[in-house]
Amino acid sequence: MYTQLRKIIFRIGPETSHILVIKLLKCLRCIPFAKSILRLAFSVRDKSLEREVLGIRFKNPVGLAAGFDKNAEVVGELDCLGFGFVEIGSVTPLPQSGNPRPRIFRLPADKALINRMGVNNAGAKAVIKSLHRCRRRKQIVVGGNLSKNTTTFNVHAPADYERCFALLYNEVDYFVVNVSCPNVSDLTQLQDRDILTQIIDRLVNVRHYRDDYKPILLKISPDLNTAQLDDIIDLVREKGIDGIVAVNTTVTREALQTPAEKVEALGKGGLSGAPLAAKAIERVRYIHTKTEGQVPIIGVGGIMTPDDAVNMLAAGASLIQVYTGFIYNGPIFVKKILKRLKQEDSWTQPLLP
Repeated sequence: MYTQLRKIIFRIGPETSHILVIKLLKCLRCIPFAKSILRLAFSVRDKSLEREVLGIRFKNPVGLAAGFDKNAEVVGELDCLGFGFVEIGSVTPLPQSGNPRPRIFRLPADKALINRMGVNNAGAKAVIKSLHRCRRRKQIVVGGNLSKNTTTFNVHAPADYERCFALLYNEVDYFVVNVSCPNVSDLTQLQDRDILTQIIDRLVNVRHYRDDYKPILLKISPDLNTAQLDDIIDLVREKGIDGIVAVNTTVTREALQTPAEKVEALGKGGLSGAPLAAKAIERVRYIHTKTEGQVPIIGVGGIMTPDDAVNMLAAGASLIQVYTGFIYNGPIFVKKILKRLKQEDSWTQPLLP
């Protein structure tokens, strides 16, 4: 049914259709028993799917990646669609509108998306208000993906991350430091060791004075070379970062079915979806091997089928996230993955603290 519905949805611009989906999910709050019906239709509850990672208990290992619910508007509704956790954001200290439209494009022949959204969001304070409205009781694990404002120079970026971190500390269950989005000018330069160290030191210092411990993860680019990746891994171990999210979108345009001239005409942006799968799994496997499985990994990128999910977990991911696969497969996608995982033994990894 979704395959037919998708034909209609894909006639509408990607950003417009996304806005409509968010509004539709919000409307469910006004319909009696709507959430209960969604849970019956899309949720899979089974003890075998539960995971304890980062000191947090997840009802299943499949999450929604940052970028879908940027402003934490529909966290409760996404819980009804079967997700084990939702990552909101990226969130910046101040609101920002992002890049000019159009800024997101579908590549149906490749089951991919290109986006250059530019971290558009309502700002940390508005996101906190949204969380209070839609998360009245703690039903689902929520991660906070942090970024700097576009107008903030990199030299001042640590202060942006620190402010956002402090504001959201009591509102989310874990944090992701996003220094790898290719759609904000110079943001990926923050992956350089010196400035990344400053960011991490500030966040760890804030956490030191809090009563409860919130895990901090680092989201990395798939386009890092091995030397850069090794440097990141060393920094994660040295600074006591709790985990790695691998990977963000890629700026490469390798082996696409969409004609090259059409792709070039779309312009810059991060590519997600099926073409990213092999690279994402390769990065996860490398990190898992290099760290001897001691660093929890959230694997994201190119998970378009239940097989992709199994392969990502088998490569060493403790948890996985979907985004483009959710867009192309619809709300039944999470249920399909979870039903497949119930049948698999190979994906299970040792529970990590």
